[in-house]
Amino acid sequence: MISVSILNGDLAHLAQTAELVAASGADALHYDVMDGRFVDNLSFGLPVLSSLRACTDLTIDTHLMIQDPLHFAERFVKAGADLLSFHIESRSDTAETIREIHSLGIPAGIAVSPDTPVEALFPVLPLLQKDDFILLMTVYPGLGGQQFLTRSVPKIAALSEIIRREQLPVHIEVDGGINAETGAQCRAAGADYLVAGSYLLRSEDPAAAVRSLRAPL
Repeated sequence: MISVSILNGDLAHLAQTAELVAASGADALHYDVMDGRFVDNLSFGLPVLSSLRACTDLTIDTHLMIQDPLHFAERFVKAGADLLSFHIESRSDTAETIREIHSLGIPAGIAVSPDTPVEALFPVLPLLQKDDFILLMTVYPGLGGQQFLTRSVPKIAALSEIIRREQLPVHIEVDGGINAETGAQCRAAGADYLVAGSYLLRSEDPAAAVRSLRAPL
């Protein structure tokens, strides 16, 4: 799956950004929610998500970078989220938040910041179901346009091996600094969901950018 971060688009014309993403052949819109507390930045909230939902049929891949995702999960699903990820480093109980998202009828994602080891996921991996996913951040959450952290690649490979060994029906998503080169590195290590932002939205040929992210390894 190719998910496009609209945080890197024209924020005054989100409907047009959604149309551009759909025309590019990408699969989803990546919708970053920041509360100014979990990360030192603010972004979109519920009203913007509702408005975006009304103008696109694309999957909306919603990433909560907030302190209390359990408190807000139901509201974001009702506003239009099709996938909902939250950070294991947040204040909400991880297992309870996973169960809440499942009860709302959509896949749950556990996001992991660069300095958090994959071992932190071990207690909750058995709770994940088909189409759930792990979102490994390949930059520090909170700001777009950062350099890809190459030390993320072994982390992806380690998680992929655990998923394969335990036969878990889950995906690995990566987010941050993704382009044709870094995307290929992540895919080779085991990622199957890529979040791209400026690489696609600032490209002269967004469809070519999407094709490059899907190119054979």
